[in-house]
Amino acid sequence: MSKPVIGAQLYTLHDFLQTEEDIKVSLQKVKDIGYTEVQVSGLGPIEPITLGNILKDTGLSVAATHMAWERFQNDLDAVIEEHKTWNCKHAAIGGLSEQYFCEDGVKIFLEELAPISEKLAAEGMDFSYHNHNHEFIHYNGRAWLDTLYSEAPADMLKAELDTYWVQAGGADPSEWIWRCAGREPILHLKDMCIVPEREQHFAEIGQGNLNWDSIFSEAEDGGVEHFMVEQDNCYGRDPFESLEISYKFLVENGYK
Repeated sequence: MSKPVIGAQLYTLHDFLQTEEDIKVSLQKVKDIGYTEVQVSGLGPIEPITLGNILKDTGLSVAATHMAWERFQNDLDAVIEEHKTWNCKHAAIGGLSEQYFCEDGVKIFLEELAPISEKLAAEGMDFSYHNHNHEFIHYNGRAWLDTLYSEAPADMLKAELDTYWVQAGGADPSEWIWRCAGREPILHLKDMCIVPEREQHFAEIGQGNLNWDSIFSEAEDGGVEHFMVEQDNCYGRDPFESLEISYKFLVENGYK
């Protein structure tokens, strides 16, 4: 069984990706750290073909994307063309608006998703959902995310679990990776630490308290293809340095 490839979720660098020149410089820094692939997210205005050329020149591939749910609903043909431009088959959303978090929210979302997922599949693409912690709120005695993956067929909806946010939701990242085995091409890697103020903070991979041996084992067994390193907040540290710390930890654990 092949190991997941390490990628950088570009949302980590969103403050450094707002102009074409900044995107070019930042992607070169990502490549220089050692990453070979990225997840497109958090970029400022740029033409898809221009971004594709920058990525090609830099030597980075696009393993996955994050786009707004509204784009899939209202601009699907353009979304598909953008993914073709980047030779990317894994599309995802970073979350949903609050209207979907209610007793009938999963049903509403899946009814909207069905024709979108079918059209993506016809183009050789899949669709993943990325969680935060509020998906672990219980409705009718069951976590929203549990209902989602229980009711959605794996060929309609993939799981893009986020280790930090699963933990923040009071759940076990390793257990959830195990539960979603076979439907999780992308896994978001984030660590969680506790600061002296007794607050939970994002941390570089290996610098917090998550059980990485268990996470890695379940991810490999579950068929995860890509580890996307993301850090929502670096708390004043240069985010490129944060990406490098995480990258080195993953390399030390046998990934590349």
